[in-house]
Amino acid sequence: MLAIVAPGQGAQVPGFLSPWLELPGLAEQFAAWSEVVGLDLVRYGTTADAEEIRDTAVAQPLLVGAGMAAASAILGPLSSPSPALPAERSHVDVVAGHSVGEFTAAAVAGVLTPKDALALVAERGRGMAEAAARTETGMTAVLGGDREQVLQALAAAGLTPANDNGSGQIVAAGTVEQLAAFAENPPARARLRPLSVAGAFHTEHMAPAVERVRAAAASLSPSDPVVRILSNADGAVVDSGARYLERLVSQVSSPVRWDACTQTLADLGVTALVELTPAGTLTGLARRALRGVELLAVKTPDDIDRATALVKEHAGTPAGTVQEG
Repeated sequence: MLAIVAPGQGAQVPGFLSPWLELPGLAEQFAAWSEVVGLDLVRYGTTADAEEIRDTAVAQPLLVGAGMAAASAILGPLSSPSPALPAERSHVDVVAGHSVGEFTAAAVAGVLTPKDALALVAERGRGMAEAAARTETGMTAVLGGDREQVLQALAAAGLTPANDNGSGQIVAAGTVEQLAAFAENPPARARLRPLSVAGAFHTEHMAPAVERVRAAAASLSPSDPVVRILSNADGAVVDSGARYLERLVSQVSSPVRWDACTQTLADLGVTALVELTPAGTLTGLARRALRGVELLAVKTPDDIDRATALVKEHAGTPAGTVQEG
């Protein structure tokens, strides 16, 4: 059983898109996608520095574009209509994305067209950047420690567990003052790592962005997924395109339960997991949480052949073994 997963914000690094643009047609594809989002994705993915691509309004469409490009290289065109899906894509068993990676997953599963996924995520990125500018907020990874003690300490500090990633990693989010106070009195046996992000994503601080994304989503016509797709809200399989789109909207200000997504992957019996570019974060988590599962981080086109081989070796399990949401 094969899982395809897409990373979230923070996975991007300067120049990561460069090798992908050497594939036939991708430079032209990114030029067209740049028109959709109103950003020069080629420049941001090749020559822009770390600070430029840290900008939420830039990072989110850049990540989704890169993930869709990698998925297309492995699985075939994502814009194919459902009755004529490439064989590789129709046999993928489950897809999931972490935070903004859910938009990549939506395109892979056929819920949104690549163009619609990019147009909507561009609005999400702009809305979240504006919301982050209203109050000085941030995020800190809490590594290790007793899970319940960590959650209690976050609550006491007024912080939100914005990402529950499992494998002993919870991301705290809140105001810079709350994070500073938390750092002075961290939970026992826990290490803190401040994250280079622009704000407290997936918290109440992102509420202004929700309505912006909802307004943009109202003009879209999602399709029901042709591949199982998991939701960050609770790890559930979502069988309705309309429901998945609504979850994409509400997830802007709601915590990411990647731990629950990982548990669903385990319950489904996943035997191989392929992480789309810019890969490494989710395979790192899976290495600890999904022991025995074959993992591949697709970082450059050099990884395409191995990814295609994993699709052929592991894909093709019938749907319906996990309750849908």
